[in-house]
Amino acid sequence: MRIVRFIDDHGQIHLGRIPLGPLPAQARLLAGDLFGSLTETGQSASIRKLLTPFSPVNIFCIGANYVEHVKESGHPMPEQPVIFMKPTTCATHPGDPVLIPKACVSGPEVDYECELAIVIGKTCRDASEADALKYVLGFTAANDISARKWQRQGGGGQWIRGKSFDTFCPIGPAIVTLGTPGNGSEDEIADPQNLKLSMTLNGRVMQNSTTADMIFSVATIVSFISRDTTLLPGTLILTGTPPGVGFARKPEVWLKPGDQMTVEIEKIGKLENPVT
Repeated sequence: MRIVRFIDDHGQIHLGRIPLGPLPAQARLLAGDLFGSLTETGQSASIRKLLTPFSPVNIFCIGANYVEHVKESGHPMPEQPVIFMKPTTCATHPGDPVLIPKACVSGPEVDYECELAIVIGKTCRDASEADALKYVLGFTAANDISARKWQRQGGGGQWIRGKSFDTFCPIGPAIVTLGTPGNGSEDEIADPQNLKLSMTLNGRVMQNSTTADMIFSVATIVSFISRDTTLLPGTLILTGTPPGVGFARKPEVWLKPGDQMTVEIEKIGKLENPVT
């Protein structure tokens, strides 16, 4: 199902189910635990504000995971997944602004990265690649906002500093559950390696690709990260970005106040955030 978390007209937070397409005025209410079992209540509530579909307990990220992005970056093809993390404090609701950090004092450097994100649904450790998808609840969209100078020079050789500022991980608008190959359901994702994804900046398409260009598949990523490492329910895993990021363009394109970003992933929908 396509699951959203939202605030209603009375200020109450709910989980709800919505159809594919433009955000409806109301959602069908769900009862239960996102990482246990959910049932429809038969009731609906107005959507006043969308929230991140859940609050991640950890955020893992994969870098350099699209063939064409690796080429545009000038790096060698990775032999195994490149892992880094973002703090949970940078998670940002759909529609909320991404803030240009005061720490970016050496000129423009903040960049966008549209990404498919995995939502782990049950405790996972040492999962085989064949079994990895059994631990996946579903998928959402994410924007791995990155301050490139801090990423390259300001973090002692580690990427996390440049990717960890507040608001640097918009998530949403929905979780779409993992389906069964061949079931044809419009509100499930049966094949995460065959999804279109794009980033539009101020109406201009900057990234336009498909998850078929991934170097390491969703199953490979989950299996690799879970080696000797417990992935808890509510773990979010960003799977990398396709080509077209701002730093690789000529001339370079950097985010600035007033910009409007839209990440769109097939079956999941649009994640929109302004910049301020």
